[in-house]
Amino acid sequence: MQINRLTQQIQFIIEIDKLKLILRQTLLTDGSRQENSAEHSWHLALMAIVLAEYAPSGVDQLRALKMLLIHDLVEIDAGDTFCYDVQANENKAAKEELAALRLFGLLPVDQADEMRSLWQEFEARKTPTAKFAAALDRIQPLLHNQQTQGGTWRIHGITGDKVMKRIAPVETGAPELWFFIQQLIEDCVAAGYLQETAAK
Repeated sequence: MQINRLTQQIQFIIEIDKLKLILRQTLLTDGSRQENSAEHSWHLALMAIVLAEYAPSGVDQLRALKMLLIHDLVEIDAGDTFCYDVQANENKAAKEELAALRLFGLLPVDQADEMRSLWQEFEARKTPTAKFAAALDRIQPLLHNQQTQGGTWRIHGITGDKVMKRIAPVETGAPELWFFIQQLIEDCVAAGYLQETAAK
């Protein structure tokens, strides 16, 4: 056993526990509190398993699972950035790149390289696997907002046109789910959970 390697791995495992402290804007489906980023990642990983049959050709399911479990680890250093906050998103990439270097750098080199590569692939959204993983990442908060009668949409005054722009990657990442998602948003508008456009 390589003691130094194991020490690095244990250090990383302890460090990533901090993801449980990062609160997201998304409410739990019962509306009782905000979810944390670790819960979000766990939920996405299970979504990838349950919805695997809707993954397009070329998706590597194990790689998608890995992406979803590590994609938000950078928030330990960078914090969660609300997807509809334009100003906060301006320097998000730079902050997250630094976080990735530090956090994945805690691991032995081979594992650090693999995790950084997975994270970068997810962020770039070029491969079928990354597109599918990103689609699930967009669907999950949508379901939460639907279940909480508008949840964070109402709190922040988010309108249907913004939601449609945000959810657009589902059309290419998980095309078999696209009709369902469009219908879900229409239902949310009809139920009054979501305004179609900003009030004039």
